[in-house]
Amino acid sequence: MFPETALHTERLLLRPFDSSDIPDVQASCSDSLTLQWLPLPRPYTLEDATSWCTKVAPALHESGDGIHFAVTDCRAGRLMGTVGLKKTDWRARTSEVGYWISPWGRGNGIAVEATRAVARWLLTEQQFQRLELRAATGNAASQKVAIRAGFRREGILRNAGFVHTGRVDLVLFSLLPDDFE
Repeated sequence: MFPETALHTERLLLRPFDSSDIPDVQASCSDSLTLQWLPLPRPYTLEDATSWCTKVAPALHESGDGIHFAVTDCRAGRLMGTVGLKKTDWRARTSEVGYWISPWGRGNGIAVEATRAVARWLLTEQQFQRLELRAATGNAASQKVAIRAGFRREGILRNAGFVHTGRVDLVLFSLLPDDFE
C-alpha cells in the first residue's frame, strides 16, 4: 500500500479525505458535468459522500488499490476536487490516475496542478514505471488536462468505459519517469 502522505503545490494541499469534506463532495458529485463523465450514484446523496470520505477512500488505500487525495486550496482550505490512483499493479509498478474538479474550482488549472503533483510523487518518490490516464473521447476538458500535465496520447480503447448514457470509447494517455527529465 502507498504510504499515507500529503502533497503540496504552490496553491494546493492534497491530503486524505476527512469528514469535513462531506458537504463539498456531495455538491461536487451532484454536479451535472461531473455526472456526465463519471458513473456515480444518481442522486448523489449525503450518505454517498459520507461513505466515500470515511469508508470507501480509506478502504481503497488499505487494500493497495491506490490512494485518493482531497485536493484543497492552501489558503481557504476548501475542497476543490480529488485526484487519485487506482488499479495499481505493484509488481509491474503501474497505476492509473483519475480526478474530478468541483464546479467552483474549474478553469483555474487545478486538475493539471494536482495531477502533476501525484504523477511526480508516484514516478519519482515511489519509483513507479508507468502512470495511465483514461478519458472518454467526448470529454475534451479531461483530455486537455492530460496533455497539459505532460501525458502522451497512446490511442483509443474501444468500448472500454461506461457512463450513465452507456458505453464509451476511452483515450489512453501515459506518463513515464523519463517524461520528467
